[in-house]
Amino acid sequence: MIILFASTKLLKECNDARLLVKKHGAVRAKLIQKRLSELHAATVLNDLRNLPQARCHELHGDRKGELTVDLDHPYRLLFEIADDPTPTKPDGGLDWTKAVSVRILGIEDTHE
Repeated sequence: MIILFASTKLLKECNDARLLVKKHGAVRAKLIQKRLSELHAATVLNDLRNLPQARCHELHGDRKGELTVDLDHPYRLLFEIADDPTPTKPDGGLDWTKAVSVRILGIEDTHE
């Protein structure tokens, strides 16, 4: 899967283990690196549905169009589909079997 980043700052942070630990602590930094590796290894977004520990899911409400994977509770790695156009099913929902690129938006508690 192709991984893009919403900002250069986020790209640098996610690609520097020392910065990740400094900003998020050792446990979360390790989980961020693991989730990014899982995204990179996936052929399509649907591959993440087979990883129960990641719990990849779409968000709703004012976060519609965004997805998350679990880190340490309550933190999530937040991303969106970067394919243009976004692959959709006939009913208008996201086609997880055709999405091949994501844009990382951030690391946050989406329940706040």
